[in-house]
Amino acid sequence: MFDRVTALVEELHDLESQLADPALHSDPARARVVGKRHAQLRPVVATYERWVTLGEDEQAARELAEADPAFAAEAEELAAEREQVAEKLSSLLVPRDPLDDSDAILEIKAGEGGDESALFAGDLLRMYERYAAVRGWRFEVIDLEETNLGGVKDATVSVKAKGQTETDELPFARLKFEAGVHRVQRVPVTESQGRIHTSAAGVLIYPETEDVEITIDPNDLRIDVYRSSGPGGQSVNTTDSAVRITHLPSGVVVSCQNEKSQLQNKEQAMRILRARLVALAEEEKAAEAAATRKEQVRTVDRSERIRTYNFPENRISDHRTGFKAYNLDQVLSGELDPVIQSCLDADLQARLESA
Repeated sequence: MFDRVTALVEELHDLESQLADPALHSDPARARVVGKRHAQLRPVVATYERWVTLGEDEQAARELAEADPAFAAEAEELAAEREQVAEKLSSLLVPRDPLDDSDAILEIKAGEGGDESALFAGDLLRMYERYAAVRGWRFEVIDLEETNLGGVKDATVSVKAKGQTETDELPFARLKFEAGVHRVQRVPVTESQGRIHTSAAGVLIYPETEDVEITIDPNDLRIDVYRSSGPGGQSVNTTDSAVRITHLPSGVVVSCQNEKSQLQNKEQAMRILRARLVALAEEEKAAEAAATRKEQVRTVDRSERIRTYNFPENRISDHRTGFKAYNLDQVLSGELDPVIQSCLDADLQARLESA
């Protein structure tokens, strides 16, 4: 039934031998590739071995049942469990996004709604920071532009896993479903008459990976420097340390002003640019296959309103999956897994149907 898994078992054993060889770790880039592939295969092989063991145990129970009928019930229980494991293994073998084993670059941008939108963008930034803490991820603010009221006009952060983790637990695999327009309904702090307003903020997610080859020709870049600015536009730096990089072939523009030196800001901007170009390449490939994946949960349509945060009802709703819960306060405190899981489940179902 799962004959092709035997090749994966052999590959995993070979990877384990490589990981045990000290020579591998003298080449960090190669060690990273081997470690990621090992993390991809480990749950597949473990599930397959469990399926094989259950089959052997079921066969033994049926043979014993010929002499003692009491073993018949045990055999049926083993058969039922084996069927469940087979379903799990089938889902693990479905082709998946090759960038799922990546860390993530996350951008949050205030949208319609003025100050209230910026305040909501700040809420989203703190929500993702708390979620990263719950998952045990590193959360690094790369660039941040705040408003006078303490809101966030624009934020860029890096989210990284600590150590080797299964693919489904890695930042990009889970956070990519956050990409899109997030809508909030609440009474703004600036509203004197208690009226509920609707505003929105945008979230963009890019994979941050060193394993995908992206060649950036320095001749394709236009680099501008300027003075950093703070809330309200006032200058916070007397030197031209902020950096704006334009990738001329794609038109992608990246700016960074959080670091103290021009060199540091340039390095951070190049890091963001690389992640955006990787995502752009993936979006182009996804567009080519769009005709056969119309019903799949979309992760790259930046204009799609994906979720509503209703404060008066303490309700959160995901418009792609139909998920709805009345624990918005807990979600904003970092308990985001149930919402994300609804997207993962919908995505898996779409991939199973198209496999």
